[in-house]
Amino acid sequence: MAGLTLQLDGRRWREHLRTVAAATPGLVPVIKGNGYGFGLRQLAVEAADLGVDTIAVGIPSEVEIVRDAFPGDIVILNPWDPASDLARALAVDPRVITTVSRPDDVARLTELGSPPRVLIEALTSMRRHGLRTEDLGWLTVVRDQIVFEGWSIHLPLRADGRYAEAERLARAALVAEPAPLWVSHLPADEALALARQLGGADDSPVPIRLRVGTRLWLGAESMRSTTATVLDVHRVERGERAGYRQHRVPADGWVVVVAGGTSHGVGMEAPTSASTTRQRAVALATGSLEAAGLALSPYTVNGRKRWFLEPPHMQSSQIFLPAKEKPPAIGSEVPVELRLTTATVDEIRWV
Repeated sequence: MAGLTLQLDGRRWREHLRTVAAATPGLVPVIKGNGYGFGLRQLAVEAADLGVDTIAVGIPSEVEIVRDAFPGDIVILNPWDPASDLARALAVDPRVITTVSRPDDVARLTELGSPPRVLIEALTSMRRHGLRTEDLGWLTVVRDQIVFEGWSIHLPLRADGRYAEAERLARAALVAEPAPLWVSHLPADEALALARQLGGADDSPVPIRLRVGTRLWLGAESMRSTTATVLDVHRVERGERAGYRQHRVPADGWVVVVAGGTSHGVGMEAPTSASTTRQRAVALATGSLEAAGLALSPYTVNGRKRWFLEPPHMQSSQIFLPAKEKPPAIGSEVPVELRLTTATVDEIRWV
């Protein structure tokens, strides 16, 4: 039996990838974490087929997973950790570009022997990693001891004020040292405008590299779907106990056991920011239901989302179906809504 399956229209998905690549100046596909649900190696193969010269991973251990599938350069996005033996070894790898966000770490990189290829990150309003604008000039101290690949600017997702921030940081960086800008979360049209605006006296635009992950790999929602195999179905009567925690079922009905649990990312979701009155009301209502032991599952049966009987197990989940409903057949598949950045599927079915 299949378990959790991602069904993907490969032809249309790859057409989407080519469209994004053609419209994105200096595209650097981001391939990190769980590979956006597809797996790191699969995305490395797809990036190679796109013909890009560079990809970006999140952490050093991901380099070894993708390097055999991708022949070009690999940027490590997380700042260099001088205490990591793997990070130190990769810093002198000629195919690897290391990101640095602290002045002292740049100095320590120069002690490794072979000049490392380095991106220096500027601190944005995210307040995550990076040098403050007043510290960017520190690069001149070690400029001759590294291969300086450019400035990294990792912007927040919020559009309001994003371009102005990119321009401000880019100007400060280019004053310190003219070099390519490696930018995240800036739309292609804004990136092109920025490159032209900051261009040199000869009207040539500043070289810019756009790192893109979610929009590239997950931007074509209609081309994919996820399903879960029905593993078992049990008739139950009101008041009977079921599940690990032996809760009493609320009414006559069916316990439907479906593939997918915590190891797949079912029931796991990132916190969201409730910024509107409606979003706050939904969050309040959802929290109240969960406090009462009720949680809506991501599984759809007979056209409706169904309630979890209890929290998901490691590799399967139990959902409750009222007695008046016809239960799905064992071995059939039902739709399941997954956040692919946190999900691990058992199979990718190319259709």
